[in-house]
Amino acid sequence: MLEHIVACRTAALGGHLDACDSCGTQRISYNSCRDRHCPKCQSTARAQWVTERLERLLPVPYFHVVFTIPHELNAIALRNRKAVFDILFAAASKTLLAIAADEAHLGAQIGFTAVLHTWGQNLQFHPHLHCVVTGGGLSADGTRFIQARQNYLLPVAVLSALFRGKFMAALDRAFTDGTLELRGNCGELADASAWADLKDGLYNTGWVVYAKTPFGGPEHVFRYLGNYTHRIAISNHRLVELADGKVSFTWKDYAHGCARKVMTLEAVEFLRRFLLHVLPQRFVRIRHYGLCAPANVTGKLDVARRLIEHAADVAASVTLSEPAEPRLWWERFQEQTGIDMMACPSCRVGPMVHQRSLSPAEALTLAATIAPAIIDTS
Repeated sequence: MLEHIVACRTAALGGHLDACDSCGTQRISYNSCRDRHCPKCQSTARAQWVTERLERLLPVPYFHVVFTIPHELNAIALRNRKAVFDILFAAASKTLLAIAADEAHLGAQIGFTAVLHTWGQNLQFHPHLHCVVTGGGLSADGTRFIQARQNYLLPVAVLSALFRGKFMAALDRAFTDGTLELRGNCGELADASAWADLKDGLYNTGWVVYAKTPFGGPEHVFRYLGNYTHRIAISNHRLVELADGKVSFTWKDYAHGCARKVMTLEAVEFLRRFLLHVLPQRFVRIRHYGLCAPANVTGKLDVARRLIEHAADVAASVTLSEPAEPRLWWERFQEQTGIDMMACPSCRVGPMVHQRSLSPAEALTLAATIAPAIIDTS
């Protein structure tokens, strides 16, 4: 993975030659590594993801709900990433669906997208889920769309208690089945009495579930969540300096009013923390549930949309844009940043036009005479 990031957008991966159709200036654009942990490769993937999600939005408010596991479980999660992450997704999703379906709360099937993050601002291991949730859902008989109350979705205390119960029940089953790997700094938990003590402590601890008030509109919330979907542990713009074998980067200290500070780590420690957040191979970190589940996108989600559109009490201020036409990556990048990557760097008049693809050897040879494009989309 680190080899991919080092080689990304360098001659090592080849590229293509562009030329201005006005002044003839030539430029080399190197290929991307496309590794999902690479900071430079996530901007275009994020833009495409947001475009696809906008086409599936309902014209209702959306809520942002965050599920976090206690730090006492970090050592187990690090040793059993796939198992614990799957439990986190399952516990959070079942919690949201169950409480939303309860007539004492909303009494409806909601839809939501969950995104796994494993880091905090200081790059330490901190697994949590960001969920964007419809502000309402389909009634049990599928004949009505039940709107959530204004600025309120579900009680976080109830969400927290049920989430804790579902997570710990699944984790305990994994322990009983012998599927958890308990070695190293969590090796003592292999003992049944130590495991029982851990469970007792966690059942008596409040688990953090945080729900924000709804956003201004559905488009806003998914553009906001787009900042989370393809984000990696740290992006290039937070890096300040590499000097004397140490890396300095900015971070927000949430314990002190989100103050922006600079942290300096030994390069080896910086890499160690970065690698804490490499996901298991083929692990899916963005998942959809309820009305947003793949099986429901062309069924229940469409039913919900029709019911909302025909309801007399739908807020007129909540509107959706028409589905966007597919666009090339540089068009989406220009929309997000205002930077036209295809403008000629010399005359600024003509666009750069693709000439031909380059092998790594050709790209390296031409780089001696033609300046490469410097593109950082992290």
